[in-house]
Amino acid sequence: MPDGQDAITIKLVNGIGAIPATDWDACAGIGADGVGNPFLMHAFLAALEDSGSATAETGWAPHHLTATDAAGRMIGGAPMYLKGHSYGEYVFDWGWAEAYERAGGKYYPKLQVAVPFTPATGPRLLIRPGLSADRADAVRGALIGAMERVAGGNQLSSVHITFPTEAEARALGDAGWLRRAGQQFHWENRGYGAFDDFLGALASRKRKTIRKERREVAESGVIVRPLTGGEIEPRHWDAFHRFYLATADHKWGNPYLTREFFHQIGATMAERILLVVAERDGRPVAGALNLIGDGTLYGRNWGCEGEFKFLHFEACYYQAIDFAIRRGLARVEAGAQGTHKIQRGYLPVETHSAHWIADAGFRDAVEKFLERERLHVHAEMAGLSEYSPFRKDS
Repeated sequence: MPDGQDAITIKLVNGIGAIPATDWDACAGIGADGVGNPFLMHAFLAALEDSGSATAETGWAPHHLTATDAAGRMIGGAPMYLKGHSYGEYVFDWGWAEAYERAGGKYYPKLQVAVPFTPATGPRLLIRPGLSADRADAVRGALIGAMERVAGGNQLSSVHITFPTEAEARALGDAGWLRRAGQQFHWENRGYGAFDDFLGALASRKRKTIRKERREVAESGVIVRPLTGGEIEPRHWDAFHRFYLATADHKWGNPYLTREFFHQIGATMAERILLVVAERDGRPVAGALNLIGDGTLYGRNWGCEGEFKFLHFEACYYQAIDFAIRRGLARVEAGAQGTHKIQRGYLPVETHSAHWIADAGFRDAVEKFLERERLHVHAEMAGLSEYSPFRKDS
């Protein structure tokens, strides 16, 4: 695949373990110190596959792409999976699948370019830093073209790139892909020196509510501790896996992640993890898993055994904000859904996805749907922003 400078060779790799970690991490923008988007780290994707969480048996068959130059150096890649369902994606296309199959088509399998079970924005078309702009564009184009050829050559219905960066979404739109708008709630650090500075930026009533919620947790006998690195012990992961299963069962959810997954990320990337553990009478009763990125704290999973008033808000939102302020992080991304987050200082933010649809007629129908949906998403974001808890002068 010539780009005017050098050949670009695209390969399909059926497992992250077959790709050297240093090459993958370099293209993913992970520094030598491990700082970058933690979900794109080779260690994180390997934990998903090695633990049996994201495998062909669970409907996430790894089909990662690599791009190499004429010298054999990896200069790009993409985390890609052959999916037999739409679970664990957080950008919902069940309606598309039903409509296509009702019309006589076969929606599954499809290709998904994403981090499994992870609604966090980050690069999806990985480009090794240091390439010229033209060279980077060529690698990006080669990856996009390869996705289309793999899908088309295997008579797959579609390719879906979920939670890419805004710049990637624009590039995919320019390449003819359909763009979809979504919404999450993120907290932004406005230069706060302490949690009380954040509270001071809120309207009086909202400030009092948060103080009351935190006080009630503290007075309930529950001790909440933020743990990182070597502070996190195997017993904490065993407890957290129990909480995770209990919460999934309570919500009629699917417990995608295995016990082995939590232990593996604890062993391979502990410095990138904030595990908030809540204990009562010395026994762990709840926990919140966060991953630490370059400037961003990503809230990921929550689990609890029992009912504890306001503990979810304390462990998932207030502890995350407190940690971000102390670490000087720019934002906290609290994951999918949840308008209740607004009153805790997490405001609406647009997220993105891009979709390649093989069937022209079906593509036209999806495009019309996305146009209407985009207007609704933007209108809803504007409306929700009116409920901001911040003082008007802040």
